Amino acid sequence: MSTTFLSKRKNKSQNDTNSEELKPWIRRFGRFGHMVKGTVYGLVGVLSFMAAIGAGGETTGTGGMFRSLAAQPFGEIILWIIGIGLIGYITWVIIKSIYDTSNKGRDLKGLITRTGYLIGGVIYGGLASNAFQIAMHAGSSGNSEQTISSMLLGQPFGPWLVGLIGLIIIGYGGTELYSGVTNNFLKKFNHHEMNEHERKIAKQSGKMGLISRGIVLATIGFFFVQTGLTSNPDESKGLDGALAEVAQQPFGQWMLGFVALGFILYGIYEITRGRYERMSFGK
Repeated sequence: MSTTFLSKRKNKSQNDTNSEELKPWIRRFGRFGHMVKGTVYGLVGVLSFMAAIGAGGETTGTGGMFRSLAAQPFGEIILWIIGIGLIGYITWVIIKSIYDTSNKGRDLKGLITRTGYLIGGVIYGGLASNAFQIAMHAGSSGNSEQTISSMLLGQPFGPWLVGLIGLIIIGYGGTELYSGVTNNFLKKFNHHEMNEHERKIAKQSGKMGLISRGIVLATIGFFFVQTGLTSNPDESKGLDGALAEVAQQPFGQWMLGFVALGFILYGIYEITRGRYERMSFGK
């Protein structure tokens, strides 16, 4: 056996070891990202609920929440933590999409779900950028959905791409809604690590939280489809626009209150998920 062969084998073994040592850190970063994502949704839910009951909150979604947070003591430090946490979440959803760690498969439904992960990663990348810019007093990048739409509309077949993204978001929202109704989301948890109280919290918060988020995602997807049909990026709206649209409907304040409570519960669900989710990436 040649010295070169032994050397290559040794290097491969060292690389595999380093990779396995790295993966637990990636999972921890992803878990932290889920918890930060839950915190963001929870805070948006609290502000929206205050607006629904007329207690002074605003339905400005993440952008308004970040600006309100920046005005608080240590708010800028918290925004940096949020931005870093969202990067952790983005890293994990990219891994889920590429390596299919959730076993979604390669059929049409699985590919749509995995593509939805990537689209979500881009959108959360915009949120992370906003958090960093507000923390640095550099303003914000504005509506990340409009930015994405404007960029895509300038490409060949741009309106079709934007419309397709809208349909994927609607489909993903439908998946979230179905998961909440059927309790399928409970399969994501390591139940043997949870006590009865924690399992109850995960079930109750996840059910209403996913239903509310599914409805809002479907609304956001609808705005993207409208953008594709009109070629007008101003038609694209994210969480902020979806909440404002809900508030403008008949009985809008009641509907907004329902969605806001759902977001608070979704935040609790995501924090619990960050602690107990099955993450099959490495040992």
